[in-house]
Amino acid sequence: MSEPLLRLDGLHKAYGALKVTNGIDLAVLAGETHAVIGPNGAGKTTLIDQIAGVLRPDAGRIRFAGRDVTDIGLPARARLGLARSFQLTRILPQFTALENVALAVQARSGSSYRFWHPAARETALNIAAIEALEAVGLHPRTRVPAGSLSHGEKRRLELAICLAQSPKLLLLDEPMAGAGAQETHGLIEMLRVLKHRCTIVLVEHDLQAVFALADRISVLVEGSILATGSPEAVRANPEVRAAYLGRAA
Repeated sequence: MSEPLLRLDGLHKAYGALKVTNGIDLAVLAGETHAVIGPNGAGKTTLIDQIAGVLRPDAGRIRFAGRDVTDIGLPARARLGLARSFQLTRILPQFTALENVALAVQARSGSSYRFWHPAARETALNIAAIEALEAVGLHPRTRVPAGSLSHGEKRRLELAICLAQSPKLLLLDEPMAGAGAQETHGLIEMLRVLKHRCTIVLVEHDLQAVFALADRISVLVEGSILATGSPEAVRANPEVRAAYLGRAA
């Protein structure tokens, strides 16, 4: 059996006496969409921050793409192919959708992207940026200032920015947060397509999205993994239903 694309071994993070992640073991296989669910305060965002390189664990190891990345930061992990979205969108509202994504392409390629020059002059950057915008259904909105986009469109833009980094692993931290029913449906359908492009770790409270998208699910409760399995197995697990699904349903 091949090595998982992402492997966590005994991950711990505490703030004083509060254990936020408590001995987490997790394996994410290449090509799968692996959801992490759990109640508020379970440690999901802290876990994502450790995987991304924003937070360093107090103990345990993180392996990504065959390398121990525990002691390297976010920029180095990004260069290895790890991209991350956030609960709150992080875009440059004064720049167009195209410019936002082209900046991510520039960061990956090392090209010099100058916003005061006509965008058409940056052909190589724009081609890659437009491809990412097309992948998330935003091609008609390339010239629109990002701050003028709807909430759902801003979510799509953030995903385009991630895709522009050519990730092997995409960490999605509550991509449905703040979206209405119609926007959520659109985001789910978009992610159905994107999940065939790269491996995804999905942290999400919207169980409709989780069960529609995930190949496997891990349930995080009080900083520990309670269960991992297929959506069907997790849904049927009595411990999971008692700890989370029963009150979230």
